[in-house]
Amino acid sequence: MRHVRDTCKTLPAVVAARHAPLVAPRRWPSSGSVLRGARFASALTEVQSLTKEQPDSTAPPPHVHAPDTVVLDVGNMKCGGCSAAVKRMLVAQPGVAAAAVNLLTETAAVQFSGDAAVLGPAAAELLTSKGFPAKIRTPENAAIDSDAAEAKRQEEARRSNLNLAVAWGLVLICCSHHAGHVLHALGYHQFAHSAFMDAMGQPLVSGALGAFALLGPGRRLLIDGFRALWLGNPNMNSLVGVGSTASFLVGAASFLVPSLGLDTGFLEEPVMLLAFVLLGRALESRAKVQAASDLKALAHLIPATARLQLDPGAAPGAKPGADGRGPAVEYIQVSTRSVRAGDVVRVLPGERVPVDGEVLEGQAALDESMLTGESVLVAKSVGSRVSGGTVCYEGPLTIRATTTGADSTLAGIGRLVAEAQSREAPVQRLADSVAGRFCYGVMAASAATFAFWQFIGTDLFPSALAAAPNGTALLLSIKLAVDVLVVACPCALGLATPTAVLVASSMGARRGLLLRGGDVLERVAGVQAVVLDKTGTLTQGKLQLSSVRLPPGADAAGDSDRVVSLAAAVEASTRHPLADAVAAAAAARGLALPRVSSPSTVPGCGVRAEVDGEPVLVGRAGWVLEQLPASEAEAAQQLLAAGGAEGVEKQTVVVVAAGGRVLGVLGFKDTLRPDAISTVAALQAMGIRVHLLSGDDDATAQAVATQAGIAAGDARGGMSPADKLEAIRQMQAAGIKVAMVGDGVNDAPALAAADVGIALKGGLDAAGEAASVVLMGDRLGQFSR
Repeated sequence: MRHVRDTCKTLPAVVAARHAPLVAPRRWPSSGSVLRGARFASALTEVQSLTKEQPDSTAPPPHVHAPDTVVLDVGNMKCGGCSAAVKRMLVAQPGVAAAAVNLLTETAAVQFSGDAAVLGPAAAELLTSKGFPAKIRTPENAAIDSDAAEAKRQEEARRSNLNLAVAWGLVLICCSHHAGHVLHALGYHQFAHSAFMDAMGQPLVSGALGAFALLGPGRRLLIDGFRALWLGNPNMNSLVGVGSTASFLVGAASFLVPSLGLDTGFLEEPVMLLAFVLLGRALESRAKVQAASDLKALAHLIPATARLQLDPGAAPGAKPGADGRGPAVEYIQVSTRSVRAGDVVRVLPGERVPVDGEVLEGQAALDESMLTGESVLVAKSVGSRVSGGTVCYEGPLTIRATTTGADSTLAGIGRLVAEAQSREAPVQRLADSVAGRFCYGVMAASAATFAFWQFIGTDLFPSALAAAPNGTALLLSIKLAVDVLVVACPCALGLATPTAVLVASSMGARRGLLLRGGDVLERVAGVQAVVLDKTGTLTQGKLQLSSVRLPPGADAAGDSDRVVSLAAAVEASTRHPLADAVAAAAAARGLALPRVSSPSTVPGCGVRAEVDGEPVLVGRAGWVLEQLPASEAEAAQQLLAAGGAEGVEKQTVVVVAAGGRVLGVLGFKDTLRPDAISTVAALQAMGIRVHLLSGDDDATAQAVATQAGIAAGDARGGMSPADKLEAIRQMQAAGIKVAMVGDGVNDAPALAAADVGIALKGGLDAAGEAASVVLMGDRLGQFSR
C-alpha cells in the first residue's frame, strides 16, 4: 500500500494520498483540474505489477444492468401536440412496449420489451432527428442534468416574461390610434384627430408594429411552429405561426396592392394574437419551473458533502488520541456522491444526515419530518437506522452507510414522485390523443372555411358580406379562415391535466403521501370498499404491556410495579420484542430498575438472573413452571387460567418468579393504532364499507374488529396471503372497487390485485412496490382525509 500511496503523490494535481482500507474507491479532491482516470489507473497498474498485490477482494464486482424502463429528457416540447407527437413516435418504434410523456417536466418514460441499452439511445436519436433533442437520464448525470435543466427553465421563464412585456407594449402602441373613439365619446374632438393620432392610424405604422411583433417577441414561436410543420409534427405554435403570418401577408397585400380591395386592418392582428399567446407561454414557463421545484427540493435535502472517517492507523500526521496510545480518528470532507456502502461518516448537531445507515456511536434526536410528516423528534442510538436528508439534533452521530445514491430512501421517494409525474391518467391520454390530431384538424377546418365562404357561403348567406370590408367574398373567406386558425390554440388541452397530476403528487409528497400516478387519483375516487390488514396496519405492529396479573392478596399497585421493574431489569440483557415492550412499560411508569447480576439467556425459554442475591426467572410459562416447586406451579396454573376469562383476544404471557414463587404474569398484545377507530369511522361516514382480513385466528380478528368499529360480518381471521388475494378478487367480481391497506411482504399480492393498493411503513419493501399509494408518515388516517 505504501507503493500505491507514493505513486499517487507523484501524479499531477494530487494534493494528498492516503491508504484507507475501510473506505471504498472514490475520487479524492484535486487542485485545479480533474485527474484523468486513465492515467491514474495506468500508474496504479504499474505499481501492482511491481508489488504483486492483487486487487482488493472486498471491492464489489462490476454490475451492468440494462433497465426495462428508460427516462429521456426531451427538449423543444411546446404544447400538448408536441408531447403527443413525441409519444406517437416512441410507441411506433419496434421494441417499445409503452411510453408516457410529460410536457411540464419535459421527460419521457419509455418501457422497452427488448434490450433497453440498445433501444434507448436509438429512441433518443430518433426524437433528436425530429426536432426534439433527447438524451437518456442516468443516475450518474441526473444531478448535473437536473441543474442544467433548472437553469434552462429559469432562463426560459425570464425570456418569456421579457417577450410578454414587449408584446403587450406593442399592443398599447397599436391600440393608441383607437383611443380616438374614446376621445370622441368624451367630447375631446380636437385631440381625436391630432397629427399623432392620425399617424398612428397609418397602415405603414401598423405594418411596422406587426413586423416587429413577428420578428421580435414572436420570432422563436414562429420558427418552432414552421419547423414542426416542415417535419410533419405540427403543434400549437404551427397554428399561431400560420394564422399570424397569413393575416400579416393579407394586410401587407392590401397595403401594397390597393386594387385587391383587401383590409389593411389585418396588419394589426399579429400584434394582438402574439400578445395573448405569449401570455399563455409565460404562464406555462412558470408552471414548468414549479413542476420541477418539488423533485429539486427533495434532491437538495441531501447535503453536498459528508464528513468521512479515515482509517486512523493509516492517516499520516494524525494526532494521538486522548489516551496517548494511538492516532485519533481523522475525518475528511468529501462529496456525498463519493460515499459508498460500508463507509463511516460523522454527523454533527444541526447537520443533515448524508446517507442511509446504522448508528455506530452516539445518541441524538432526528427530525424525520421530510419522511413521515411528523414534527416530533425521533431518538436514535447505537444500532438505530437513519435516513439521508434527516436533521440531527442534540448530539453527534457516527454512522456506517448502508445504502447510498440511487438506492437511498430519499432517492426512492424521488423515484416514486417522478414516476407519479410521468404516468398518465386516462383523461390525460384522451387529451394527448385529441391534441395530437388537433393541429391537422384545425388546418383542415380553416381550409374548408375558406373554400365554403369563397364558393358557396356568400350565396347561401348573403348578409354575411356585410361583415367584410368592400363586401368581397375573398376578403370574408380569408378573414374567417385566419380566425379559425388563431382562435384554435387551446394549449391547456395538453397542459391542464398533467399540471393537476403534478400538483396532487407534489402536495402528497410534501405531506408524506406518495401517489404512483395520475391514474391512481381517478381510481381512488371510485373506491367502494377498503380492506385492512390487522397486524401493523390496523394495529401498531408491536407488542405492548396490556395486563399485570398478581397472586391473590398481593398489593395491586406496589407489587405490580415490582413485577414490571424486575422483568425489565432481567430482560435488559436481551434484544427481542418482549424485552423492548417491558422496558417501555417500566420507563412509562418511571420505575427505577434494580441491579442485576449473572444474567443468562435460555434461547426460546427466557432469562434467569440474580437480584439482591435472589434467583429471578422471567420467561415462557412452561419453562418457568418447570423450575418451581409443585405447589407454586399449581398456583401459577390457576393464575394463568384466570387470565383466559378477560377476553377472547390472544395475548402473549410472560411469567415472573423470584425465590421459588410466582410474583405475577405479564400479558402483552398488539394494540390498535391511535387513529384506527377514527379512520374506520371516517371511511364509513363516506359510505365506504370497511373489511378486516387477518392472518391471526378468527376470535382475535373479531375482537380487534369490534374495538375498531368494523362489523363482525366484515372481519375474517386465519387468512393466508392467497386467501386475502382471493377475497379481493371475489369483491371485484361482484363489481366493487376495492382499496387494500397493508404493510408487509405477505400483503403484496393483495395490494397488487386491488384497484388501489395502499402501503404503510415507507413502502420500500415488496408491499410498497406492489402498492399504488405509499403512506410515508405511517399513519392510517392519512388516506381517509
